[in-house]
Amino acid sequence: MTIFKEIRSEEYLTIPETKELLADLEAERSVDEDRELPYELARAIEHANRFSVLSPEESRELVSELRDIEKVDEPTAYKIANLLPRDRDELRSVYAQQRYTLSGDELDEILNVVTRYA
Repeated sequence: MTIFKEIRSEEYLTIPETKELLADLEAERSVDEDRELPYELARAIEHANRFSVLSPEESRELVSELRDIEKVDEPTAYKIANLLPRDRDELRSVYAQQRYTLSGDELDEILNVVTRYA
């Protein structure tokens, strides 16, 4: 028997935004101290805590600025905001599966925005 789950909505989040949501969820669950966090939830919280560099507000601002750049679509803006690439090679890896490559100037434009936040 195959069970399918329906996707009702989809929303991109940065790691800091995810950290904030997971902290709220953890706080709700800590009210009932007898229950331990499920493994997956505990790992997700650990990951978000470890890799969250910016505040949720800063990450939203970064995504917004990145979206203003012509060759940065929404999914890519969130990837860049989550990874905070420091150089062209790291940024190129974000674009590795795209059908186009960015020029040095385009890469530098994106990196200049990231540098203001990182």
